[in-house]
Amino acid sequence: MRSLLPVALALLLPHLAVAQPVSLQDNALQDWTRLKDTMMKIAAAMPEDKFGYRATPPERTWGEQLLHVAEANIVQIGRLGSKAPPPASDMKETSPAAITHTLEASFDFGIAALKEQTDQGMLAASTRFDRFMGASTKARVVYYVIGHTWDIYGQMVVYLRLNGITPPASQRF
Repeated sequence: MRSLLPVALALLLPHLAVAQPVSLQDNALQDWTRLKDTMMKIAAAMPEDKFGYRATPPERTWGEQLLHVAEANIVQIGRLGSKAPPPASDMKETSPAAITHTLEASFDFGIAALKEQTDQGMLAASTRFDRFMGASTKARVVYYVIGHTWDIYGQMVVYLRLNGITPPASQRF
């Protein structure tokens, strides 16, 4: 048993020496960037001629779902008090290319805003009150909008499957 201790220490110590400190800002930026990638892939999965598709009459169309995510991103990330200007957007847009551009711009706005933050700043109160969340830290704002987007993503998976399309995250290689 005593002979294993030096071996264990020799294997463990190099990993401990290079361990990076955990950063709230960096974690949020990584999660936001991965979510952008996921949403851009699901947006591209629906053929352009199906952007007007809705699963049932009272639901949003595919394009409206994407714009809803973009609008929530812009509004909520705007609560971080970033110097980055929010992107121009038309929430009545119907062109698939313009809708996809608006979605991407909303995530890019989030990336720019998150890059301005610090760990300490993420723990500060957001700059604007929100009727859904009330007073919140900037970190809570970011994870609220990420959760919202995952909710809409789940709805969009159904839209794809109803059209015989396997969502990108479910495709096997």
